Amino acid sequence: MKLENYEVHLPNYSIGNTIYDKIGPVCESYGKKVLVIGGEKALAAAYDKIASYVEKTNLEIIGKELFGKDCTYATVEKLRALPVYQEADMVFGVGGGKALDTVKCLCITDDKPVFAFPTIASNCSACTSVSIMYNDDGTFLKPHFFVRPVMHAFIDTEIIAKAPCQYMWAGIGDTYAKYYEATISSRDERLEHFTALGVAVSRMCRDPLMDYGPTAFADHKKGLCTYDVEQVILAIVVTTGIASIFLTKDFTPDYNSGLAHAIFYAMTSYPVIEERHLHGEVVGFGVLLALLADGQYDEFEKVYELNRAVGLPVSLEEIEITEEQWEECMNRIPDMSDVAHYPYKVTVEMLRDAMARLKERAMK
Repeated sequence: MKLENYEVHLPNYSIGNTIYDKIGPVCESYGKKVLVIGGEKALAAAYDKIASYVEKTNLEIIGKELFGKDCTYATVEKLRALPVYQEADMVFGVGGGKALDTVKCLCITDDKPVFAFPTIASNCSACTSVSIMYNDDGTFLKPHFFVRPVMHAFIDTEIIAKAPCQYMWAGIGDTYAKYYEATISSRDERLEHFTALGVAVSRMCRDPLMDYGPTAFADHKKGLCTYDVEQVILAIVVTTGIASIFLTKDFTPDYNSGLAHAIFYAMTSYPVIEERHLHGEVVGFGVLLALLADGQYDEFEKVYELNRAVGLPVSLEEIEITEEQWEECMNRIPDMSDVAHYPYKVTVEMLRDAMARLKERAMK
């Protein structure tokens, strides 16, 4: 069998509380003029620190722009039309997943150097080569894949430790999902080297959270950046990003998603999810149902206890989804792309049985 040619670009990153002192050595070779794009809260938290370090380099910040609200193609085009963007040699993306995904979609598409400055630890956007695109009404549209991630991610642990703790809380749920979805999606298959490597790496999306998750979350609530907090940040931002890159190739099945994400995306049709709940929060709930549907009862117990320990949801009520809405979701989920490559057909009956088992567990 003739194999396809492929290339893999892994993320470069720095982590620490004074890591912005690497901005000059890392970025100066790409030009001089810097445009900073980010979310409002993210820029308030990080811009002054970034600017103070840039002043020590040969770089010059020529503009600061808000990215918008959602990562949409319309938002990307508005930023692309800015004269200051055309003038910039590089872009610093500052913020969470939607802000970083927006600048990635903008810059990587144009082959303009882009650097990530994550200000929260809720997802792997800073280190992966995909942007999650939304419709203009805030509902999920599709993933947009790139040949590479950002040039470098500057992960400032001091800024992340001072961010609202609910972002790491949600990041925990989104991160352990990578392991379970990758292992289920790839089950009983002869895998290419990069896919097998991605599945193996995904184990590190689970284990540090089991070991350090509750303590890290407790420390983060106090604004502390301890060893446990750093290990969880690395799992959420870096390990998941690396696993994602290996698990998704244009010419292979997508091992990067699964039932937990299908549950989340089905629920985004209800405004309460986007307005009052975080991506990883709902995905973490979806993992419980995915493990029950897959018959992994021991792993279900471990995740259930972790969710309880950190306060992630274990019931529909906690994510404000009604029984009627769940019934509607169950009818849509089996046809969603996230479960198109699964070792078995996901059915409504399977989902209904998993929910019944979850409710039974809550009564113990």
